[in-house]
Amino acid sequence: MDELDQKLNATFDGKVLRKDLLHRIKKGTNVPTFVLEFLLAKYCASNDQAEMDAGMEAVLSSLQENYVKPDEANAAQSKVATKGKHRFIDKVHVRYVEKEKRHWASLENFNSQRIAIGEKFYRDNDRLLEGGIWAEVTLAHNDIDEDDYAFSIEDLRPIQLTRFDFERYAEGRGAFTRDEWIAAVLRSVGLEPSKLSKRVQMHFIARLAALVEPNFNYIELGPRGTGKSYFFSEFSPYATLISGGQATKATLFYNNARRKVGLVGFWDTVAFDEVGGIKVRDPDTIQIMKDFMANGRFSRGAEVIADASLSFVGNIDVSVQQVVNSNEHDLFQPLPPELDLAVMDRFAAYIPGWEMPKNSSEFLTSNYGFITDYLAEAFHYQFKHTNRYEEVSKRIRLGKSIEGRDEKGIKKTVCAFLKVLHPNGPPTDEEFEEYVAYATECRRRVKEQMNKRKPDDEFARINLSYFKASGDEVVVYCPESKDAPATQEPARRRLSQAGEQPNETIQTVEVQPAVQPAPIVATEPAAAPLPIAPTPAVLAPPAAELKEQHFTILYGDTGYSYESILGPYLQGAKAVVIEDPYIRLQHQIQNFVRFCETVLKAGTVKKISLITGYDDKTQLADIAEKLDELKQSLLELDVELEVKLNPNIHDREIRLDNGWVIKIGRGLDFYQKPGGWFEVGANDISLRKCLETKVDIFRV
Repeated sequence: MDELDQKLNATFDGKVLRKDLLHRIKKGTNVPTFVLEFLLAKYCASNDQAEMDAGMEAVLSSLQENYVKPDEANAAQSKVATKGKHRFIDKVHVRYVEKEKRHWASLENFNSQRIAIGEKFYRDNDRLLEGGIWAEVTLAHNDIDEDDYAFSIEDLRPIQLTRFDFERYAEGRGAFTRDEWIAAVLRSVGLEPSKLSKRVQMHFIARLAALVEPNFNYIELGPRGTGKSYFFSEFSPYATLISGGQATKATLFYNNARRKVGLVGFWDTVAFDEVGGIKVRDPDTIQIMKDFMANGRFSRGAEVIADASLSFVGNIDVSVQQVVNSNEHDLFQPLPPELDLAVMDRFAAYIPGWEMPKNSSEFLTSNYGFITDYLAEAFHYQFKHTNRYEEVSKRIRLGKSIEGRDEKGIKKTVCAFLKVLHPNGPPTDEEFEEYVAYATECRRRVKEQMNKRKPDDEFARINLSYFKASGDEVVVYCPESKDAPATQEPARRRLSQAGEQPNETIQTVEVQPAVQPAPIVATEPAAAPLPIAPTPAVLAPPAAELKEQHFTILYGDTGYSYESILGPYLQGAKAVVIEDPYIRLQHQIQNFVRFCETVLKAGTVKKISLITGYDDKTQLADIAEKLDELKQSLLELDVELEVKLNPNIHDREIRLDNGWVIKIGRGLDFYQKPGGWFEVGANDISLRKCLETKVDIFRV
């Protein structure tokens, strides 16, 4: 043990452990770090080598006995049925099934969606309903044949500290210098600070900002394999990591159909992984995101206030040096078009992920650090209960180029550094100025990119500065762009070209060029950075005017899908009514699901109404079960499905509230049954052969 190890053990006895123990058991398990360290703290919180060895055996035995691998679900179910009950370590989810008016639990690796759960469990742990939590859970087998479930939750203990003493934590901080505390925090996340430069250490601390400061929004773009998403998937039980496809307003913010707040109401931090892949179908989502990022509130029928911070992490596959020296490109290049300047302006900081080292065992520590869950609780307490903004505002002095959002972003970044590194009180002037300089640089990086994109001078005041305690003003630069004229003084786009008449109307569309990874080119040391060739302007073709259509699909034709027939006519539609008497059989209901998927892609429809028929042979209960399942999945996407039965219906018709009507002679069921389920067209219906039918599309 080195001196810092001894000090940690003396000051935080029972709250620290050797991090190499984690590395030894982490490989081969898909369990988050905070879960593994929960077990290590339970069995290995000791300095005695013999006790640690025995504890490691107990941890491995616990994982072997209680952690279920995905391919062992059937054996786990059999174990519960045979023994009557068994305890597992798994992530538990709870969902409310409207048609049954009850809650059901599921375990990620147990392969059962109908596990009975008592109200007290999801009432005391509301995150079970939003994203799920890791827990030690005891499952019991139900032997009553009349019940519609085989398993129930007998006991559930979330894997997190039951009590946390912040005053004791802050008092313990007083025993360490600032640099010792940085080393302790970095070792707690598994890194050895002696292998990292001071600047890189600051980057890692900045990654923690969203876990301690509410409504803190930042972005980090960098190469793959640098651990950008680690803190949100592994480090804290109060953060959740989502993929771009989950970025719907119902999931993130508020589900109107269910009258329920989304992820921002339940988690301290919501992180978007692979932000370049975000696909937002509904423009309302981005507008709500802008409102929320600006002030932590938004309105969807009722005003909602939440504290969640938003983190955007993703990859950048271009040469940073070439980008900053290019007039055409900027460091926001990987972002999708939906994340426009208004979203970018709400980023408090841009962490330069390209300066972070690749994940490697050489950077891992074998020394002591805080138990991850203990440090996560300290951060969560400060997120909820401490506010350092007034303290920072009284102490900080910023230059005249600092504008409204610059000031807020810089101050919130400094607040985060104080919470992580100085939970016990104010830092020295030198330390405070170091945080202000770093925060100002991270905000300048945001503003420089916006200034390159904007054709006017709205964001031109990029020389952000602060005043030291001595009264000296310091202008802060970003190291990658300090000597890059294309970033410091970007060329403004001209509004007209030579030879154009003043009165001539020019239709232009700004297209963000796709940037390919920059090739490695050998150059002389003194050579200027290679410029990126400008991408020629591209004019978007005018949208095709929708016209009435009347055509026949012939027997055996291919190339027809619901999307190709009615997709263009869904533009602007908010309600769809479909009358089809034959949504009864398995394949007909599957066709209706495909139809609903097509409607969802339009991004604007909020209600689908199905009017269908039945006869004496129709199994109404079976149909109702399948359509209720579809209704539940649509509700998750904030779309209402209404089903009405009419035994006298005969005509087939699709009516859109934008005025268009689509009549398909055979309704949705105009496809031939495939000759086999492993032939072309079995899955992609645009390749499936059709039956003959007429299609009429007209406006009323």
